[in-house]
Amino acid sequence: MSQYNQEEETIEEIAGGEFERQAVPQSRLQSWKAFLGMYAGEHAAGTEFVIGPLFLTTGVSAFDLIVGLLIGNLMAVLSWRFLTAEIGTKFRYTLYFHLEKICGKRLVTAYNLANGVLFCFLAGAMITVSATAVGIPFDMEMPKLTDTTPNSPTWVIIVIAIGAVISIIAAKGYQTVAKAANWMSPVIVLAFIACGVVALIQLDVHSFTDFWNIWGEGSEPFPGQIKYTFWHVVLWSWFANAAMHIGMSDLSVFRFAKKPSAGWTTAGGIYIGHYVAWISAALLYAVYLKSPEAQAMLAGGEAPSVAPGPLANNAIGIFGIIAVILAGWTTANPTIYRAGLAFQAIMPKVSTFWVTILAGSVATIAGLFPAFAMKLLGFVALYGFILAPIGAIIVFDHFFGKTAGIQPFYAEKTGVKFNWAVFGAWALSFGVFYFISVQYDVFLSFLTLPAWISCGILFLIFSKFYQTKTAPLST
Repeated sequence: MSQYNQEEETIEEIAGGEFERQAVPQSRLQSWKAFLGMYAGEHAAGTEFVIGPLFLTTGVSAFDLIVGLLIGNLMAVLSWRFLTAEIGTKFRYTLYFHLEKICGKRLVTAYNLANGVLFCFLAGAMITVSATAVGIPFDMEMPKLTDTTPNSPTWVIIVIAIGAVISIIAAKGYQTVAKAANWMSPVIVLAFIACGVVALIQLDVHSFTDFWNIWGEGSEPFPGQIKYTFWHVVLWSWFANAAMHIGMSDLSVFRFAKKPSAGWTTAGGIYIGHYVAWISAALLYAVYLKSPEAQAMLAGGEAPSVAPGPLANNAIGIFGIIAVILAGWTTANPTIYRAGLAFQAIMPKVSTFWVTILAGSVATIAGLFPAFAMKLLGFVALYGFILAPIGAIIVFDHFFGKTAGIQPFYAEKTGVKFNWAVFGAWALSFGVFYFISVQYDVFLSFLTLPAWISCGILFLIFSKFYQTKTAPLST
């Protein structure tokens, strides 16, 4: 086994349970190579098969998509490098333990609940993705872009079967999940590339101009979709993983890095999964849109389905079906496992196996409703918008706390169980900016950064007043 594989497996094994309430010791730190493999596998996943086609439904132009994704993904990489990796290698704590030191145990419990439920919904969308491939041999009716509820008994049976298998495997533990993902991720990456190449041939693309003209100057969005501009693409791609970078969830990963420079390895995963894979999946959908079936739906004012299974099958046959199943499976599996860990923090007396089964059951129920996958752009934006501001608490506490004159790790030093300064900062930021989004129909990703900055500033202001009420036990 190569040194790279050994290091990657070590990180994944440790991330499953060791050093949850202490800093990672120097002896267990890993080189940048291990992180490159992890991120390359994580971001070429089931979501990519849905997100790529959904960009086409928004009527995006070639410049807005190709250049917008370049810039948005670069901003995501910079966020990982200079925020998440910087703090992760400084303190070497998990997100939950770091938060507990600032917020108190009860507030972290509430965060775990929200995080777990959102993880379940995301896993449910990936079960939906796999179901669109499994259903092909059964001539199953595929969910439409506007579908929100199950459309047939066959759909229900297939989703429940997939959900049961995924949940049981996830419940077996992190090592099982990680090893399966490691073996499957190269196959999935190869499938994305193959799909893109075949789609280019089917679209009769012979030059870069032909490729550019697939999107051209853009078009009107499909029924039920909103029009995406350059800034929609930049900000959505930047904050697609907002919970992980500016939301600080990946502190749990980078605590094992020797240096903050390991944060640059996220570029490997991001530009494979969130650039090559998204564009390849969009090309699959572009092929389908030329079919008589899709043209008839568009003529009737109906948006053609973005079901990944048939799209991949049309390009590379049985290999495409297998790739979609694996992509959805390898995304849903670790997501359910993480949801189970979040729930276990709330119910510590319940075994990991049973809380993971609970998480898998919630995810399976969510998977029955195609809306989570068909509206994935909106759901991912909401997911990041809810969780990212919590990361601002950690960032502002670290970089600006001393200047603002507040006590770092306040809950740990005072014994506070529920830091009202943290909750007030998050609730006010979330409430105000979500109201603006709903009331004035503002794209949610436009407001993620203002909400994040607002939460951090309010945390410093509220803490100045709140911390005077409780004398620290130690300094």
